[in-house]
Amino acid sequence: MSERADHRPRKHSVTLRGHRTSVSLEDAFWDELNAIAADRGVSVNALVAEIDEARGLTSGLASAIRVYVLEQAKAR
Repeated sequence: MSERADHRPRKHSVTLRGHRTSVSLEDAFWDELNAIAADRGVSVNALVAEIDEARGLTSGLASAIRVYVLEQAKAR
């Protein structure tokens, strides 16, 4: 099995409010998040900060990112 075929979450580093943190996401979600950020002309960190601010306290950051990516895909 190639590394890209491994669907387990991997840690990715982001910066939120000036602090480095990591978020565990499957590569497919990370790749799509990068594509969305590029399409919008913003950095991944800026997009993740936007998602983080909108998520409230009811969900984790990784879950909020997955839902955001799914919503963007469905809106296309």
